[in-house]
Amino acid sequence: MRKRRKFTAAFKSKVALEALREEKPISAIASRHGIHPNQVSSWKRKAIEGMKETFSAGPERRRDHEAEIRDLHAKIGELTVERDFLSRGLGH
Repeated sequence: MRKRRKFTAAFKSKVALEALREEKPISAIASRHGIHPNQVSSWKRKAIEGMKETFSAGPERRRDHEAEIRDLHAKIGELTVERDFLSRGLGH
């Protein structure tokens, strides 16, 4: 059984960008990098999907980000209270 290879994000983005340029066939790109053509197509598709998200509605994404920050601040507050309570209980 062959060991599964792992590729870095930089490598995947380089291959996807090369496929997006469409200067060479996907089979040629795959052959050059020693990977299966389906993998190149998959990374290309994910890159396109990622671009859609990048250029999606800014205010909506900003609200999601702000809500996540509020949740994280609340969690930090909870953890601080727990830490202080346990610290007092241990006599520190």
